[in-house]
Amino acid sequence: MRGDFYMEKLIVMDHPLIKHKITYIKDKSTGAKEFRELIKEVAMLMAYEVTRELPLKKVEIETPLTTTESEVISGKKLGIIPILRAGLGMVDGMLNLIPTAKVGHIGLYRDPETLEPVEYYCKLPTDVEERELIVIDPMLATGGSAKAAITFLKNRGAKNIKLVSILGCPEGVATIHKEHPDVDIYLGCLDEKLNDHGYILPGLGDAGDRLFGTK
Repeated sequence: MRGDFYMEKLIVMDHPLIKHKITYIKDKSTGAKEFRELIKEVAMLMAYEVTRELPLKKVEIETPLTTTESEVISGKKLGIIPILRAGLGMVDGMLNLIPTAKVGHIGLYRDPETLEPVEYYCKLPTDVEERELIVIDPMLATGGSAKAAITFLKNRGAKNIKLVSILGCPEGVATIHKEHPDVDIYLGCLDEKLNDHGYILPGLGDAGDRLFGTK
């Protein structure tokens, strides 16, 4: 998946399949069923890049013809942390590639007046300080929710955190870079800007509503 765009801890995917699927994710005529499937598929494709630097170790195996050395992942502990509720749409796609990862949940919603995150739920693996954590949320808009989620994880001892969103904008990226300069940000697409209501333009609307068919 080379050709991706890297800039100061920001990785924007440049794979044709991701671009193709995100076009239909953005399309307002895409129904909830197809939207969920596309979010899952893009999350799986992004997981390929997010796990690119996992350490390997050599093991000896027997093929049908001979004995040989080959490589397997060395047992690094991973955790997937969706930000509720929209982040749930990306979990299965990630688990398709890293099925042994533990899954925690952080519940945050954005106050419609202040646009600031409000926490209402948290359940994490007990050993977050030992894991490489992948925080997932389909949209990185103002960055407030992701910033708060990452802060909470660090307060619990997490030291290695990546943020993965399907769609983002410069304002959200700047928020994370300012507050958490150690965190790598992975985006499927970097859109133009935020509007006055804190939504990404051109964007895809409200990811949670489109995933679950609510208003």
